[in-house]
Amino acid sequence: MDLTPRLFENSPVFTMMRNWTARACMPGLAAVAAALLPVRAMAAQGGNGVILNLTHHWVGILCLALFIAAYLLVILEEFIDLRKSKPVVVAAGLIWILIAAVYAARGDTGTVAGAIRDTLTEYAELLLFLFAAMTYINTMEERNVFHSLRGWLVSSGFSLRTVFWLTGLLAFLISPMADNLTTALVMAAVVMAVGAGNTAFISLSCINIVIAANAGGAFSPFGDITTLMVWQKGVVKFSEFFHLFIPSLVNWAVPAMCMALAVPKGRPEPLRETAHVKQGGYVVVALFLATIALTVGMHNFLHMPPFLGMMTGLGILKVYGYYIRKQDLKRHESYSPYQEPALSETDDEFKSRIDKHFKPRYKPFDIFVSVKRVEWDTLMFFYGVMLCVGGLGILGYLAMLSNAFYTGLGPTVANTLVGIISSLVDNIPVMYAVLTMNPDMAHGEWLLVTLTAGVGGSLLSIGSAAGVALMGQARGVYTFFTHLKWVWAIALGYALSIWVHLVLNSALF
Repeated sequence: MDLTPRLFENSPVFTMMRNWTARACMPGLAAVAAALLPVRAMAAQGGNGVILNLTHHWVGILCLALFIAAYLLVILEEFIDLRKSKPVVVAAGLIWILIAAVYAARGDTGTVAGAIRDTLTEYAELLLFLFAAMTYINTMEERNVFHSLRGWLVSSGFSLRTVFWLTGLLAFLISPMADNLTTALVMAAVVMAVGAGNTAFISLSCINIVIAANAGGAFSPFGDITTLMVWQKGVVKFSEFFHLFIPSLVNWAVPAMCMALAVPKGRPEPLRETAHVKQGGYVVVALFLATIALTVGMHNFLHMPPFLGMMTGLGILKVYGYYIRKQDLKRHESYSPYQEPALSETDDEFKSRIDKHFKPRYKPFDIFVSVKRVEWDTLMFFYGVMLCVGGLGILGYLAMLSNAFYTGLGPTVANTLVGIISSLVDNIPVMYAVLTMNPDMAHGEWLLVTLTAGVGGSLLSIGSAAGVALMGQARGVYTFFTHLKWVWAIALGYALSIWVHLVLNSALF
């Protein structure tokens, strides 16, 4: 154990610096806090004191403004090229510093520290779960699993309408296990290859894929970040998510049937595209499914947090990755760049053979390359959002919002609005806010908000990661306005999915 920090902490120099800092800085913070508007205390909750209602306090208003400003920068990410994690991480730090200063001025140094640790624990569980899941997805992509599926669809010779339905169905069925972003990108690559030059087909298919990927993720804890948060919180059990299967299917099928009528007829010539799954690819898929089963089993029967099962599965993948790498190295040894060309080969043939097997994308498998390709910007974005929302919660804004929404409007109307809000604002902070509010409502209502937060983003192209990604992939063909033309059909599916849930699962309300 490294004792250097502790020895330094006990040194006379450090003690002198600490005492000087306390004398110089704390009076200033105390003076600022003493000048603040009066605050009202709420029920005592741990720490050294009570939770303060700062919603009408200038610090509370400033924190709210910081969050809004940071989120505006997130919304403008595509135009200003500022990664979405950067503003929210800064805002999170500033919000908690301001809150801590208010409490410290009252002599309470434990309440804020306890609150931020609770929020950080929730984030850490989500981080480890997603870290393992993303590494699995990246490994399957490196082993050509998704590329092989794309090659089969492109070279199959299906009609345009068949491709429309098939890509939508596959997006609906794959997204419950893989993330909806990866699923949407793979399926969009298929429709762009099959319908090259046919803008009507590509735009309709992209809309269909976005709706299907979001709907498929709504009935599985693994399909969307919001459903994962609900499951990890313990609000909905794993098996109970499948109550949402039929409503989710309706959410996709209704607009798909409307759009299918506008899909151009025709059967394009099949493209010759072959892609073989690399050695171990199918085993990685099996390990991923086994990891999901392990995670669910540990959570249901041993009551362990889900991240433990996922991280255990990641460890197994890393061990198996060692075997894959050894096999890759054996094969690559036969193509050493230092060997002389065979007698029957020309110099160009020899160079082509060497280049084929020694370009970076052909390097032997390395599990840490899959780790490196994890969406760290997204994971840091979750950190910033969860800490920002947690800060707004301790300020009292979430209690105010819960009272206005769930008490004033009623849970069903409020949960329906959550989905509509999710089409404008990322569903992650919205769902985390609802979970932090923890309104007193029936189990069926918790399933309803899980459904609406998951599928509400389909109402607009900017409402989900899948939609934003496809606007970039099919730039100029699938746009905000082409999606908006079919918002009536998507809204119809949204409304019918809620109605189906209310009818089918009425016993849960």
